[in-house]
Amino acid sequence: MDEFRACNLDYFPENILIDVLSYLSVRELVRAGRVCKRWKRLVKDQRLWRLVDLTAWKGVTSRILWLLLRQYLGCGLRCLRLRGLLLSARGGTFLSESWLKALSTKCPRLSKLYLLHADLRSLTCCQILPSSLQVLELRGCELPREFFNQTPASSTHSQATSSVGAQQQKKDQKGKGLGSPSGIGIKRLVLNNVPSFTDQHLQSLTSWERLSRLELRDTFRVTANGLRSCAAKDGVCGVEGLSGLKFLEIGITGRQGYQLQMASLGLGAGWLGLEELSLGGKEVGPGLLCASRLKDLKCLCLWACTLSEMQIVRSCRMLRGLRRLEFLDVVFQPRQCPPVAEGEGAGGGGEEQDGEEAAGGDNSNDENRTLDMNDPIPSLRRSLAVLLPSCSLVFTNCSVQINTD
Repeated sequence: MDEFRACNLDYFPENILIDVLSYLSVRELVRAGRVCKRWKRLVKDQRLWRLVDLTAWKGVTSRILWLLLRQYLGCGLRCLRLRGLLLSARGGTFLSESWLKALSTKCPRLSKLYLLHADLRSLTCCQILPSSLQVLELRGCELPREFFNQTPASSTHSQATSSVGAQQQKKDQKGKGLGSPSGIGIKRLVLNNVPSFTDQHLQSLTSWERLSRLELRDTFRVTANGLRSCAAKDGVCGVEGLSGLKFLEIGITGRQGYQLQMASLGLGAGWLGLEELSLGGKEVGPGLLCASRLKDLKCLCLWACTLSEMQIVRSCRMLRGLRRLEFLDVVFQPRQCPPVAEGEGAGGGGEEQDGEEAAGGDNSNDENRTLDMNDPIPSLRRSLAVLLPSCSLVFTNCSVQINTD
């Protein structure tokens, strides 16, 4: 026991100490760096600053962001999560253009940026974000009108060049390994409860050539016309719209009293190259009506909604190319047995069946019918297995609605 009492952290290897420090939050790491010189050097190790989450630190200001960037953040940063001052009583500017430029210079490997309750109206456009970003997630943020637009210089240059020159420029950029002409290399964009996101922002995304995943959750200002105008379709100069999009998610789950815009009806015109579709909440019903127009659709996910077996079967009859159908947090309505006429019961009594085997078969069928009425999932599996034999079904956290009657 005396030997263990004499031991302290000075005898631990640095690798073990770094593993221990990795369990601390950012605020605790900064405090741990004040213990001694050795800990100050260990805290600045870039292995501790790969995933930085500042959403739990409510008192973060621009001064603290500059301090973290100058002393701790570096080339090891991969993911950064920030919480803005949009809901704070103090308010003020949280992200500045100078800080974002310094971030892109000092952290060239940053690939994911998550912003919560951030007021981005002081920024001119998203091109000032680090060019290494591949994932951008905005939740509860305020956006300016031209946030997703290209800079005027790039837009005028693109208009001035001819079609032949544009094709040659694309070939040169592919050969040199450069990014898209707009300078935006984001592949996945997530918008969650962003009330200022409109059809104009959606139209601006058509210039993002690398965008392959778009997730719109509770963006209640997006309409069917806006989604229809951005859909990938054949044009005069080739495929127009969001031609590189492979995954699209549309869901309205919150905002009580919201007048249904039915943005997913914009899928009725078709969407070339769209392989995965996710529908949630109030957008499931209209989205299922238009899913048959998506010729390249392979995966379909339905979440946070109430569905009936007949509604699903009718919608899946035209989806012969579907390979995966997923239900997440779906409440299934119980099956309704067809009413039996009075004459059928009397007429059926006259017919007698010989043998106990036939009677036993009828009893087993009655049991299966009662089980299917209480739980429509087995019956839905059998129906979809006939319609979509090559499609895999996934049920996650699903339930059956119970009728009080």
